[in-house]
Amino acid sequence: MGKQEKTPITIDGVEYAEDDLTDEQKVMINHLLDLDRKISSAQFNIDQLNVGRQAFMNMLKSSLEAEPETEE
Repeated sequence: MGKQEKTPITIDGVEYAEDDLTDEQKVMINHLLDLDRKISSAQFNIDQLNVGRQAFMNMLKSSLEAEPETEE
C-alpha cells in the first residue's frame, strides 16, 4: 500500500506540513479544532433556543389575542 499523504494545515493563507510542527504547536491546533467544534455546537444550541423562544412568544401572542375583552 502507498504512503498516505497528510492534509496540510493552512493558517493565514500559509500551508504547514504536520510533520514540520512542534508537539506544542500540534497541541494548540488540536485545541483550536476542539474550540471550533464547541463554538459550532453552541451556535447550533443558540439557534434552537431562539426558535423555541420565538415559538413560545407566538403562542403567547395568539393566546392574548384570543382572550375575550373584559368590560370594566
